[in-house]
Amino acid sequence: MMIPLVKKLIKSNFPKFFISSTLNTTLTYGIYVLLLIFFSYTVSYAISYIAGIVFAYLMNRFFVFKSHQGIKSVAMLLFVYLTQYFISILLLWFWVEKINLDKYLAPLVVIMFTFPMTYILSKYVFIKNPV
Repeated sequence: MMIPLVKKLIKSNFPKFFISSTLNTTLTYGIYVLLLIFFSYTVSYAISYIAGIVFAYLMNRFFVFKSHQGIKSVAMLLFVYLTQYFISILLLWFWVEKINLDKYLAPLVVIMFTFPMTYILSKYVFIKNPV
């Protein structure tokens, strides 16, 4: 039962999305940590997140899905990432302020929760019939 699922994932865009997301996470986390020297964790997260949106669009458009739906893809991607941002900033605030999770570790924990949602929604952004 598990083998067909693994084969389907390998044939899908998921491996490329995982690589792209890993690169994006590395880039944006580096920006976040650097910005923590100058700004609060919320401002640092917002700025690094904007950089991540640009990187994600380019990677998804040219590497992962290799297609797009014109301006519709840009608009939908902004909607997906703004939705993810609000969920992420809420989770980040909760873990830093209420759970006392370290502000350096919290964004990485947030990603574990938002990654699956982002993959599923990104398919709809770039592919006309993602199913």
